[in-house]
Amino acid sequence: MASYADTIADRTRFGEALIGSVLLGAGTSIAGIVTSTSTAASGAADLAVSNALGGIAAQTMFLALADIAYRKVNLEHAAASPVNLGQSTVLIILLALPIMAWAAPPYAIFGINPLTPVLVGAYLVGLHNAHRIHRKPMWLPRQTDDTRDEGDEECDDQRPLWVIGSLFGAFVVIVGFTGWLVGETGIELSRRFGISQGVVGALGTAIVTSLPELVTTIAAVRRGALQLAIGGIIGGNMFDALFIASSDVAYREGSIYNAISERTVFWMALALVMTAVLLLGLLRRERQGPAGIGWESVLLILLWGGGAGLQIMLG
Repeated sequence: MASYADTIADRTRFGEALIGSVLLGAGTSIAGIVTSTSTAASGAADLAVSNALGGIAAQTMFLALADIAYRKVNLEHAAASPVNLGQSTVLIILLALPIMAWAAPPYAIFGINPLTPVLVGAYLVGLHNAHRIHRKPMWLPRQTDDTRDEGDEECDDQRPLWVIGSLFGAFVVIVGFTGWLVGETGIELSRRFGISQGVVGALGTAIVTSLPELVTTIAAVRRGALQLAIGGIIGGNMFDALFIASSDVAYREGSIYNAISERTVFWMALALVMTAVLLLGLLRRERQGPAGIGWESVLLILLWGGGAGLQIMLG
């Protein structure tokens, strides 16, 4: 999927960051939205929402693994892109809105919280903003010897664009079907073994449905499509935030924001903090940090590991 997305970015001239954020990010996240929506429809509110938030946290941590795989320089330094900065900012907004809905008095129209359409609208505005930033950036990152530009590689795949798009779409369908299977398995695990839905969602189904992002991110880094790699994660995380909106629609016992536990809200806050750390790393663009990776990568691993450990301890 990474190679197809990279080819589409080169052939359409939309840029790696934008294609990664929209096409690759959404495509690899299809499994997650199927999992969250199906489990919400089954009444498993915590599992549905924690699957989305755990996926965002895990996928952000995956960028640290990609940074480890890219040994030349800090990944965030080499893949400087104003589009990714803009999308990271939008992601913070998308993560803050569900916290507001959870903290607000219970209110729903036909079982849907009023902030759910706002969440979808913010996502669409974010995509439009990314397109405008790509077309007419008001600032550009400083170029260094280690900065990787999108024009540094040639497109080798000469097959028609519709063929490449069809192949990409076929993979999306396969990924989406696995999401339904993962969701049903997660519900059964929670029932049979008495594990909380939050743990199953954030550390079980979320990681399983996020594996496509890990594979495509590492593949993109190895291809040298660094902006595509980061854009795919950030865009996938933005799309993951929509899982909460789809879950609210599918959940028929009222607003899903008022049905989740504080442990699920913890994952909202953790994902927001991790995104802020990533944004700071993209802005600072450190060349080398601890163990040859950026300081933000170290923090992302520690934050995710600490959050996961705490949830496991609580049971």
